[in-house]
Amino acid sequence: MTLTTPMSTAPYKEIDGFRCYAPELAEDHGDYPSEGFDVTAEVEERSFWCRTRNRVLTQVFERFTDRTRPLDVLEIGCGIGGVLGALRKIPNLRLTGSEVYIQGLRYARGKMPDVDFIQLDATRIPFRDTFDVVGAFDVIEHIDDDTLVVKQVRESLRPDGVFVVTVPQYQWMWSILDELVHHKRRYSRQDLHRLLRANGFEIVYTTSFVTTLFPLMMAKRLLDRVGGAKAPAPQDTAAEFSDRVSLPGPLNTAFDWIMRVDEILLRFGFTLPFGGSLLVVARRSRVS
Repeated sequence: MTLTTPMSTAPYKEIDGFRCYAPELAEDHGDYPSEGFDVTAEVEERSFWCRTRNRVLTQVFERFTDRTRPLDVLEIGCGIGGVLGALRKIPNLRLTGSEVYIQGLRYARGKMPDVDFIQLDATRIPFRDTFDVVGAFDVIEHIDDDTLVVKQVRESLRPDGVFVVTVPQYQWMWSILDELVHHKRRYSRQDLHRLLRANGFEIVYTTSFVTTLFPLMMAKRLLDRVGGAKAPAPQDTAAEFSDRVSLPGPLNTAFDWIMRVDEILLRFGFTLPFGGSLLVVARRSRVS
């Protein structure tokens, strides 16, 4: 179906057919490597991690959003549109994809030409009381002022609107990959809860995921540290990023099936106490 973005009264500049509300940042790539979108486009559809996250988020939307009426949904930092592609299977969602970097939007529009994508800066969201749900999936860790992002998300939501957010978990799990993709931080459960509650949200649901593979993640971090692994030179960043997110086919398939354990536990209502990623559903509080 064709998805229509709610209009904003804020001024914008049209670039490549996209409404750009922060055009000065459209090609900046300060918080995500420009080559990251190229690599993501190559690996996202087969990546066990992306596939798992998309299935988990689909479960969460089916469980925690109103299925009885149309809902306006904004994804900030949609990248090349992978999560939106999964959420499009839920028929009552009217999806809007936004990204600060226009390169990601080009990829997203190529896959979903019927969807209206827009460019914006998550610290200056040009909508007020407009959306029923806002999603930020591994986005706010790229932004210096995550507090401002959360405040802007709250303003863009309708009363009792829902914010669904995923982030990388545990600062002690910091790795070269975090540096390659320009992360500013990783989060603990307490960190994220504090951030959301301090800026007008009530916590509805929290879980970790990437739990069954977490021992392997920790082992890889330990090996990197023992081996003295260092971030590559700037000219080698793209190759290093590709190497770290691309797995051989059989291993990727095996990890995909192992991660189904996480998905089954979550589907049956369990919450997972630890893992590489953290997911929170929060509701806009009526008290600011």
